[in-house]
Amino acid sequence: MNKTKILLALLLTFTFQLAQAGNGMPGMRGTQHLGFTVPNVKEATAFFADVIGCESFYSIGPFGPFDNNWMTDNLNVNKKAVINTAHLMRCGNGPALEIFEYTSPDQRKTLPRNSDIGGHHLAFYVDDMTAAVKFLEAKGIEVLGKPHTFTDTGMAGLTWVYFMAPWGMQLEIVSYPLGQGYEKEMGSRMWDPRY
Repeated sequence: MNKTKILLALLLTFTFQLAQAGNGMPGMRGTQHLGFTVPNVKEATAFFADVIGCESFYSIGPFGPFDNNWMTDNLNVNKKAVINTAHLMRCGNGPALEIFEYTSPDQRKTLPRNSDIGGHHLAFYVDDMTAAVKFLEAKGIEVLGKPHTFTDTGMAGLTWVYFMAPWGMQLEIVSYPLGQGYEKEMGSRMWDPRY
């Protein structure tokens, strides 16, 4: 083996080791999808397509009920739960959405609030906050208050407002056309849909 090949092999090995140097899961590259359950998948997919602007890809299901514990062992749900359908959508250049509709004997029908354990929201980046809020309001979507802009902390420059999906899921739009405060102080950047 000549010196060039040896140096190249060492460089590739070192580069791979640097990529794996973090304390996290080996090979993890990012968020591939976000999964959540809705009461009516047709209503939800129509909302995400017509209001948010997401693109539908495909549906799968139904799955179950099974005569064993497969659903509990693999999905941590009641063994008699049924996934009626799961629909995959893409929203811009972010992770996919996997939207589930389940039936289950022990299904809770109330959504958690952000303050509840398991509370959550999805945030979408928009270029023009004012235009986005007007669009949502024109569609009859409940917008919670007015947009707020952070003036300090790592989020300085970020404007946000929450809004509600028709079935009660909490969503958010954010905008930071000039970047966020942390970008001036850190050598790395969080994932940014602007790029």
